[in-house]
Amino acid sequence: MNVSRKIGIVVFCMVPAIIGGGIIYAIFHSYMPVFIYEILLIFAAGAFVSR
Repeated sequence: MNVSRKIGIVVFCMVPAIIGGGIIYAIFHSYMPVFIYEILLIFAAGAFVSR
């Protein structure tokens, strides 16, 4: 996988991080679930990019 494709995947994963973080905060009214959600997204993106 070339570098431009990896960068594209990371950019593609940033949209759910921003939108999903807002949705999670609106549901739970706390930043701790948002941090957990963001960490799970980082692991998923890292696993996908490292393939």
